[in-house]
Amino acid sequence: MSHMTCTTTWTEKLSFDTQVRSHQFFMDSKINSFDKGPTPKELVLAGIAGCSAMDVISLLHKYKQPVKQFHIDSETDTSDGHPSVFTKVTVKYRVEGEVDPDKYKEAVHLSMTKYCGVSAMISKACPIFYEVYLNGQLIHHDRAQF
Repeated sequence: MSHMTCTTTWTEKLSFDTQVRSHQFFMDSKINSFDKGPTPKELVLAGIAGCSAMDVISLLHKYKQPVKQFHIDSETDTSDGHPSVFTKVTVKYRVEGEVDPDKYKEAVHLSMTKYCGVSAMISKACPIFYEVYLNGQLIHHDRAQF
């Protein structure tokens, strides 16, 4: 078992400084504030992408795949009213390079069914769908299942 801590301090309006270990970042609201940083929900969406990206790139390196470029585009729909929550997340994996399609699909599948803790948590509240692109071509799509 692991333990995490963070400290979030109000600065003004709806702006906050947050400290996690030795890392500091800023959160803000898009409404009634300065919009100088991501919102908490945007950070959750980024957390899904970041957690899964670490899984996928680690596995592709383990599989000795020659990745030239890699990025994830993620998006979510949110509900109306309060609280506004994620209703559906879509994660699009994009790799460029001479990568074996089966190894790549396996890496994403493992992330979305076994390894990505952030996706595992969020998928309990709303569905996460994913698409796998290799050199600009869609080669696979599925739903996260933990």
